[in-house]
Amino acid sequence: MMVTFGAFTSHQHTGAKKAVDLARKIRGEKSKTRETAPPMSAQQRRVMELKRFSVQLQNVHPNVLAKHLHRSVLYQDKDVVIVNKPYGVPVADDSNVTSITSVLPVLSKMMDGMKMKSDSQLIPCLGLEKDSTGTLLLARRDEVVEHVLALNRNNKVERKYWVITVGVPVPSEGLIDIPIIEREVTGPQPHYKMALSPLYRLNDEGDGVTKVRSHRQAHPAVTKYRVLDSSSGCSLVELQPFTGAKHQMRVHMAFALGCPILGDHKYSHWSKLAPQKLPERVLGKLGIEQSKVRHLPLHLHARQLTLPGSSQADVNVSCPLPKYFTQTLGRLHITLPDEKQT
Repeated sequence: MMVTFGAFTSHQHTGAKKAVDLARKIRGEKSKTRETAPPMSAQQRRVMELKRFSVQLQNVHPNVLAKHLHRSVLYQDKDVVIVNKPYGVPVADDSNVTSITSVLPVLSKMMDGMKMKSDSQLIPCLGLEKDSTGTLLLARRDEVVEHVLALNRNNKVERKYWVITVGVPVPSEGLIDIPIIEREVTGPQPHYKMALSPLYRLNDEGDGVTKVRSHRQAHPAVTKYRVLDSSSGCSLVELQPFTGAKHQMRVHMAFALGCPILGDHKYSHWSKLAPQKLPERVLGKLGIEQSKVRHLPLHLHARQLTLPGSSQADVNVSCPLPKYFTQTLGRLHITLPDEKQT
């Protein structure tokens, strides 16, 4: 018995030696690759940085997203929960990536202390676009959803967004009241986009406007805007939508004011699908080449949410900016309002 065992030992020793030699060889090849690999250019580092800040929570395990949302709860009471929505994660179910809706049962359990028999639930109330960040309102019951939607219809819910725009809006504050309609863009890449559908057009002489019949499919769209600061040909603008037309703020900034939101690759052009074209000066400040602009995330952040309280004080929640947003502000030398006052 002992002899047989001893015979195996020598084979094991040979196998172990081979494994050690192989590991050394792989380590040697890896270090050689590190030595021969060209150093990353500033451009490559910048793209890596943008990806790190914007892609980190896409395609993650549902539990990872639920844990992140649990850590980013901004406010909670018996009726609602407000979380800081991360970039690039859809609220509603999306076949390509994990959605916020799909992990709400797990988040609800986490907030309930992981009780086995937890009947609490969370339901999205006022959604956010996939590429928006910031305050996302979740209700704990169906009747709360109905109550919030009724408040919203009567303009009792105040939502303020911060965006960085390419260009400086003139005048520096105002109200955009132009309906929006979905139109087909024909050409080599046919696609659909939301577009302005104004009720007035210039008359034939060009010295006045003529009222036209509104299109039946047009959605009312009203957005209040205010420039908070501008520098390097870009601006930090506060937006307050009074209606909920699809892509309303993006369309109003790009087509009504001619100042598209930074990273809005859909509405920076009308006739084509292509990355946003940025001025040389802005590219220089952002440290990126035009060929890499597609990696710039949409700079549209739900900054503040105010809900009227029924029996208590109003719920007023402000949401911190994502890292890529604050970094862009720094690169463009744009100052935040609270920093201006100090």
